[in-house]
Amino acid sequence: MFTAHDFRAARRGAPTALAIGNFDGVHRGHRHLIDRVRDAARALGGESVALTFDPHPTRVLAPDRASPLVVGLDRKLELLAETGVDATVVQRFDLSFASQSPLEFAEHVVLGLRAREVFVGEDFHFGRNREGNGATLVALGAQLGFRAHVVTPLEEGAIPVSSSRVRRALADGDLGLAKLLLGRDYDLDGLVITGHRRGRTLGFPTANLATECEALPRDGVYAVRVSALGPDGPKDHPAVMNLGSRPTFRAGRSLEAHLLDADMDLYGRTLRVTFAARLRDERRFDGVDALRAQIMADVAAARAALHT
Repeated sequence: MFTAHDFRAARRGAPTALAIGNFDGVHRGHRHLIDRVRDAARALGGESVALTFDPHPTRVLAPDRASPLVVGLDRKLELLAETGVDATVVQRFDLSFASQSPLEFAEHVVLGLRAREVFVGEDFHFGRNREGNGATLVALGAQLGFRAHVVTPLEEGAIPVSSSRVRRALADGDLGLAKLLLGRDYDLDGLVITGHRRGRTLGFPTANLATECEALPRDGVYAVRVSALGPDGPKDHPAVMNLGSRPTFRAGRSLEAHLLDADMDLYGRTLRVTFAARLRDERRFDGVDALRAQIMADVAAARAALHT
């Protein structure tokens, strides 16, 4: 997949079918829209292009109302590549870009990408003060020579699949619903950093993760699979993840993964943690022995959940 970080750097040689959106999470609803774009590109004999924005427009226009992101930009691009789209344009979103009128957006960005067919969701707004919407884009397309389509959202349980529903499912610890909406198990990437080494003294060494992921699952203990990004390192390795404040030690918030049947040096590596099952809520224990016994039970529960 070709990636450009400004629409001016993505001048296409062939006509395009264009999807426009934030695509946070690249969930099933997003892929439903992108499937339409890929079909249109084939009919055109052209290319399929996804146009997204960084930072998220609400971070610029209404930062006090900005929602936590389901995925960071690197993971978003990886997931967009998996949809089979030919190119992705990451447009820097700032006050200057936001000040364009809807007509200027259509003339500069849409026509600049040689779009013949444009696809957006029902909640799409664009242009200065969010003046434009899907109907505006349809009218501008008729004026400027492209066809715009407002795609009815994919539904699950008679409710649209959306990034906000994914966030709520994660906040509730409902991994099953999150998976249903995303079309895949939820995952996060994190850098292994030095921790307090308490897990090692308990007999359960952990990899402590620093992550830029924002829409995290509800605090608790999870069965997960861990892979090191890049060459070497574990791949799809079963583990137990604790996400929370470590109340027994009052040690502050952390994400800690204990890899089953493995004790390896992962400091400085970036791990992808894929969540498979929620095992229990985080809670405080009366002492180290009680905590150790519970961790042993968590390991057994994780083995059962992961079939290992």
